[in-house]
Amino acid sequence: MKINQLQIEIDGLDKEILRNLMEDARKPILQIANKIGISGAAIHQRLRKLEDAGVIASSKLIVNNKVLGYKTMAFIGIYLDKASSNSEAVKELKRFRKS
Repeated sequence: MKINQLQIEIDGLDKEILRNLMEDARKPILQIANKIGISGAAIHQRLRKLEDAGVIASSKLIVNNKVLGYKTMAFIGIYLDKASSNSEAVKELKRFRKS
């Protein structure tokens, strides 16, 4: 990997690693290593460098809520008039979790 001013150049191995992980982020590192012919340790090092350089922004797991039977999703904001009310608000919110 080369960093030229504000642009990062990645080599063929980095591209192959990224291609494999974009295809399936849970693909085992050793499976990728065997496929492209380098060690698992080398892949871990390359991934760390790609993360540090900002090439890899994040990874996440997405749960299909519909499969779990949830039909509606809502994001709710709660604004308290004073910070001292925080513990009481949390206590009240926990009551909803049980229903």
